[in-house]
Amino acid sequence: MTHDPMAEIRASFFIECEELLESLQDALGQMDAGEHDQETINVVFRAVHSIKGGAGAFALHALVAFAHRFETVLDELRAGRMALSPEAIKRFFQAADLLQDQVRAARDDAAEPAATEEVLLALEALSGVSKEAEAEQEPVDFLPLGLKLDLGFDFADSAETAAVAPWQLRFVPHAGLYTSGNEPLNLLRALAALGSAIVHCNTSLVPEIEALDPEASYLSWDIELAGDLPEVDIREVFDFVEDVCMLDLSAPDAGAPPPDLPPEPVIPAPNITAVAEPAPPATAPRAPAAISGPLAPQSAKEAEHTTVRVDLERIDRLVNLVGELVINQAMLAQSVTEAGIPTNSAVMNGLEAFMMLTRDIQDSVMMIRAQPVKPLFQRMARIVREASAAVGKEVRLITEGEATEVDKTVIERLADPLTHMIRNAVDHGLESPEARLAAGKPRDGVITLSAMHRSGRVVIEVQDDGGGINRPKVREIAIRRGLIAADTTLSDAETDALLFLPGFSTASAVSALSGRGVGMDVVRQAIQSLGGRVTITSDPGRGSRFSISLPLTLAVLDGMVVQVAGETLVVPLSSILETAALTGDDVRALGPQTNVIHLRGSFVPLYDLGAELGFRAPSGTYVGGIVLLCTQEDGSRAALLVDAIMEQRQVVIKGLQQAYGRIPGVAAATILGDGQIALILDPADLVHSATGRTRVPDLPLAG
Repeated sequence: MTHDPMAEIRASFFIECEELLESLQDALGQMDAGEHDQETINVVFRAVHSIKGGAGAFALHALVAFAHRFETVLDELRAGRMALSPEAIKRFFQAADLLQDQVRAARDDAAEPAATEEVLLALEALSGVSKEAEAEQEPVDFLPLGLKLDLGFDFADSAETAAVAPWQLRFVPHAGLYTSGNEPLNLLRALAALGSAIVHCNTSLVPEIEALDPEASYLSWDIELAGDLPEVDIREVFDFVEDVCMLDLSAPDAGAPPPDLPPEPVIPAPNITAVAEPAPPATAPRAPAAISGPLAPQSAKEAEHTTVRVDLERIDRLVNLVGELVINQAMLAQSVTEAGIPTNSAVMNGLEAFMMLTRDIQDSVMMIRAQPVKPLFQRMARIVREASAAVGKEVRLITEGEATEVDKTVIERLADPLTHMIRNAVDHGLESPEARLAAGKPRDGVITLSAMHRSGRVVIEVQDDGGGINRPKVREIAIRRGLIAADTTLSDAETDALLFLPGFSTASAVSALSGRGVGMDVVRQAIQSLGGRVTITSDPGRGSRFSISLPLTLAVLDGMVVQVAGETLVVPLSSILETAALTGDDVRALGPQTNVIHLRGSFVPLYDLGAELGFRAPSGTYVGGIVLLCTQEDGSRAALLVDAIMEQRQVVIKGLQQAYGRIPGVAAATILGDGQIALILDPADLVHSATGRTRVPDLPLAG
């Protein structure tokens, strides 16, 4: 099987496109927030322009055509000929979404997305650019230019030029300028739009045709530009090609022309407005140079950081190898301990150094897999736009903690449940604009999507400022569907939890977003498959908050190894607040079958792990027992009773979901240093599904 270098380069191009699309969404978000400065507009323009240039190198005609029309409208905005209205920003977001679809369709060789023409026509109508006029100005086919070496082309008004000494520019493109999709002619036009200009093309470096390298750059230009212009305006024309060209700029009072190159014959462009950009070549594209060009807009500071793209499968293999290294390190430590080697020996010192090195390697590998949630949040922004348009609501999305890093696998598997939650918030959580106004709220609803690290886990929350959960309606539906008895007494939290039952829906009719009874139960199953939990809090009239708690990684965790009824278990260290040994004054009876412990002035429920996991019956006494005081997501605490604490160690997570399905209270399994398999507990889920029995009820005496 032959290696195809073009396939790798093409894949790199689409990775670059994802980065460009991210910067595009960021800049549009800033514009939507009121930042209408020129640099923000330039970032939007450069992103679209760079995607177009790279796509042209690969002959992706549909993508080039769409990006070109989008770019043309943005150029009107950049030149100040188009007003940046709320309607324009809305259309820009739609066009950016469709550009993303175009990129992915080109990547996957899929059909071109629908509705592109409608959005582009709406944008062009706002900008005053017509498709027909644009086609006349820049035809698709390549038009060869005839050359005359004794003339120049002159944009200048001679009277104006004589009045003020001109700026002197020497513009020398590098090869990367062409291969990244940029065109010197467009830059010269932009200069001419600033003021009167006289342009001379230098051709002395052009070799004979037999020696001509089609990927090299031989031409340069000398420009005299009206002198009454700010330098920043001139440099702004070249700001997104500055790293692929040489620009020598002399102020009007400098007097002398640029000294670098001798004067050259002149190549005119008699009808400069009719000159076309070359159509994408039919032969193999010059992709290597395109990828090495400035495809992603970046500042000089950002350019200092070098990145290397690695296939995810290779990283996964590295993660697995690190996991095996951790297991072998634990086995080695076990063997050394069993051999009775003194703690101050060279072997033990070397083992401790090896353990620290293993930990550093594991942390570094996990950092490679960790990614910020920002791309995921940007996808949710599109879901909000589409869902709000579908139900006729006005919704703003606020994101917080976009830089929070999570394991890449977690991010990928979180997309679907988060989409369900966002749509649910738009459709059910937020009221209609009329209802919001009647309730004294702003017309547009707000959904806040946030991410944060908390207690060794990542917490993602979706919060809306809508009407909150209609608990009487939820209860009525649950009774009608036979989910609960009519005389059942439920707390607010228990009523809210009914939303997670399979098939439960409060929608009165089936819509494009909801009403089919598939939603929150799917969310809970997906989150639980990741070792996470989802909870609801709601305040009637003020809104609801859905919280997802997930492990930072699906590979390795720090755990407390404990023993219960002869079984070895692992409790995640991140959920343990402290450990304590029970005395007679600590344990208090609560009802006929349960106990609580008295700890520093408060009472904490006691859970016997041996009884809850079915290893043995509740014990007759817990005096002298050891408890792990664990914290829950809602801030409450629980005391888990164990027989002994063995050690604290790093363990490799081995999933049980595929083989055994979901096991209440059990998150995964691991392999210990002696080769023994131990279950990794999920304390919060264990408490949620526990019976709480820590006492055998007193039996009545026989009469």
